[in-house]
Amino acid sequence: MLTLRFLIYSYHPYGGQQRDFLRVVEQCVQRGHQVNVYTMKWQGEQPKGVNITVLPVSALFNHTLYRRFTALAQKALAKNPADVVVGFNKMPGLDVYFAADPCFAERALNHRASYYRFTPRFRHFMDYENAVFGARSKTRALILSPLQRQQFSKHYPGCEARLYDLPPGINKDRRAPANAAQIREQLRQEFALSEQDHLVLHVGSGFVVKGVDRSLRAIASLPADILARTTYMVVGQDKPARFKSMAFSLGINDRVMFLGGRDDVPRFLLAADLLLHPAYSESAGYVLLEATVAGLPVLTTDTCGYAFHIEQAESGEVCTSPFDQQNLNQRLLEMLISPQRQQWSENGLHYAHTADLYSMPETAASLIEQFAAEGAGDAVSA
Repeated sequence: MLTLRFLIYSYHPYGGQQRDFLRVVEQCVQRGHQVNVYTMKWQGEQPKGVNITVLPVSALFNHTLYRRFTALAQKALAKNPADVVVGFNKMPGLDVYFAADPCFAERALNHRASYYRFTPRFRHFMDYENAVFGARSKTRALILSPLQRQQFSKHYPGCEARLYDLPPGINKDRRAPANAAQIREQLRQEFALSEQDHLVLHVGSGFVVKGVDRSLRAIASLPADILARTTYMVVGQDKPARFKSMAFSLGINDRVMFLGGRDDVPRFLLAADLLLHPAYSESAGYVLLEATVAGLPVLTTDTCGYAFHIEQAESGEVCTSPFDQQNLNQRLLEMLISPQRQQWSENGLHYAHTADLYSMPETAASLIEQFAAEGAGDAVSA
């Protein structure tokens, strides 16, 4: 039995990072390991067999908050040593980092104004990313996509040997069941949608980084006759006020619904006609695969780690970089009216049964056990 410590800034049941965290933790518990979690905030049910410690941290700015959390966590770890310390956020002192977040250096250096490099926030996140991937670090990183491997290797030369690829880990309940048509009909009836109406879906927290603004502009660009038959549903836990205001300004507030975080996402995947996910940056993007295996065509951007699965499965279309709003607008219209939608759907259903899309938790737990056997506890971060 191993003694494992997991660190995550906050937990709620609707984020992709949080779902990954919970599934890895539960897999480790199932294997008989002792698991303790340190966090600043826990929302939702607590998994059985896991000791959760909420550390009392407060600060005006997030980067200060994270540093204070790190300091308290390291004190707790000094009192209660572990065989392996696993972090789901980048920070010093980790044996293993689960790369739920994209490469900070890539976006900060290439997609932010030059003045950003002189801010305390920039220095903090660069320091913390360097603590995981820098030349002095021994931290192993579990990565989710080829895009992450490319970007981390580019900004932190020499880290390649410490990068370990994980397969996706979507829940098999996302696959279309035998009664998929019935579920689709029932949900569309709930929202007064006929089969002639178009239901465009967003799933995921973090509306800013996942490009909900891009989606709203694309919806607003639709021809009047198509727009009148189109509903854009946003399912996810975040602050919607800014985007509701944007929808109003674009004149489409009557075509947009913000539904908050929900536990019945599979129903929406079956009922929708298209998943629209033009994210600015995303390590993986599980929802792309969840839609694919449910038979829902996908329109996304190549800045999502799992966009390559959409191309491999031929279950939708991927907008290439640099992002162009007009290109997204045109593709949205074409996909809504294209007779190829049925083929995209069938391709996704086939991919669900032929690709390894489900074994991430088992692979991650096996790697953690392997690192423990190799002496992970002597990792020293910069």
